[in-house]
Amino acid sequence: MKTQKTPFHLYDEKGIRANARELKQAFAAFPDFTEFFAVKALPNPFILRILNEEGFGADCSSLPELLLAERSGISGEKIIFSSNDTPADEFLQARKMGAILNLDDMSHIDFLEKTCGSLPELICFRYNPGSLRQGNAIIGKPEEAKYGFTRDQLLEGYRMAKERGVKRFGLHTMLASNELDYRYFIETGRMLFQMVAELSHALDIRFEFVNIGGGIGIPYRPEQTPVDYRAIADGIGKAYRDIIEKKGLGPVKVFMECGRIITGPYGWLVTTVRHMKHTYRDYVGLDASMANLMRPGIYGAYHHITVVGKENEDATSVYDVTGSLCENNDKFAIQRALPEIVPGDIVVIHDTGAHGHAMGFNYNGKLRSAELLLREDGSIIKIRREETVEDYFGTLDFGALENFR
Repeated sequence: MKTQKTPFHLYDEKGIRANARELKQAFAAFPDFTEFFAVKALPNPFILRILNEEGFGADCSSLPELLLAERSGISGEKIIFSSNDTPADEFLQARKMGAILNLDDMSHIDFLEKTCGSLPELICFRYNPGSLRQGNAIIGKPEEAKYGFTRDQLLEGYRMAKERGVKRFGLHTMLASNELDYRYFIETGRMLFQMVAELSHALDIRFEFVNIGGGIGIPYRPEQTPVDYRAIADGIGKAYRDIIEKKGLGPVKVFMECGRIITGPYGWLVTTVRHMKHTYRDYVGLDASMANLMRPGIYGAYHHITVVGKENEDATSVYDVTGSLCENNDKFAIQRALPEIVPGDIVVIHDTGAHGHAMGFNYNGKLRSAELLLREDGSIIKIRREETVEDYFGTLDFGALENFR
């Protein structure tokens, strides 16, 4: 391809595929294990097609995400529609596509039945355990989260669903984000298996699957260690045997809906140094901004930074690395030790393959960047073009403006 102007996001197909296979292999002891990739992490059909080829499904939470999954070749029960405050047209589309519906609230049972005329044969509810479990710093305390059913609401909700003709049942939760302690996910699996046992006994129903959610973190900092997939799978397997098998409740499928861990480490934001500024601090001004990667600005999140051609040079200078947005939190790094930088240097911001481009925006008239894919054969293709001023103006009616007084 022709030379691509910066900034742009670059993704590594080989790394994504190898990672997907590693996750599946770790959970091979669960014959029907399925990972439903969280589309919100990287909503690009080329990426979804790759993951579909690796046997993944799609976790969707909006109408555009449903349609994106469908156009990428993912259909039926390979899609879980897990949303909140959901409008009727989105429930209708998910039902039409045969997706698994994961309801977030008691009121959605009646709303779904009224909207679609009946409840589907298969239904899933999202469990919020409240103070029984701790969340983490990103997702917060479960009892303060807007998501999910309480324990008592689960009992009533599944009873209602059974009475209204539902035959197949699933149970879901999502309690943490970017969590690096593998034990957290084992305990989440154990909690869901225990809840399956309780609900099955109380309501005389059998559960088809549990979805332990996502939230597995990635080592954004060089000194951090990747999460061991096999350790999670082994721990969940033990909990399954201790609870599901001993109580004769199997088989129960195990699902996940990870996003960050699947693509996050295999993406980079590539950007060029425009200006250097020296006042009370030394600033590196990039042609990328918070519009291209908002995590550092809104979360204070760490992303590793390297300078092309200077990867092995000593970090002798300290900089704030910034974009051009008219917001003082438009910073990719604060007081970061880096090699000496000059205008024209190419800077690479690491681990942007999830919640990077996807969280972009147009504030300040900033245009969103292109996305490129490094293929397994070493070629590079553009999988999303950069926005233009015409795109930015595309939803404005300048014709009506001529007559506006």
